[in-house]
Amino acid sequence: MKYLCLVYLSQENWNACPDETCFEYANHLVDTGKMIAAEPLHPVETATTVRVRNGQMSMTDGPFAETKEMLAGFYLIDAKDLNDAVSVAAKIPPAKYGSIEVRPVRELDVPSYQSVTDTTALTSNAG
Repeated sequence: MKYLCLVYLSQENWNACPDETCFEYANHLVDTGKMIAAEPLHPVETATTVRVRNGQMSMTDGPFAETKEMLAGFYLIDAKDLNDAVSVAAKIPPAKYGSIEVRPVRELDVPSYQSVTDTTALTSNAG
């Protein structure tokens, strides 16, 4: 089952965990077959929030909410169950400086749904 591990950090701890440490852990997840995708994000000042209300689009600079910890990146993993996902999340290096939200990924309830992260489906449909 897929789980999204969202990495949250305060502004003070944004750069507390070295990129090399995160890269090494991501490689470990690749080696164990648990990694689907992972990416760090630029600081919250670079964010743009888009809303559509009554058919009108509006944009604002910054995140969607005032929080002490901001979304810093994510790991999309394949885990046996929630306990396995939590175990993986606890070892994500920035967990020492912020928090990791673990959330199961759901499939869309539509006929013939195929996840775009299903690399088998992508390669078999590419030809």
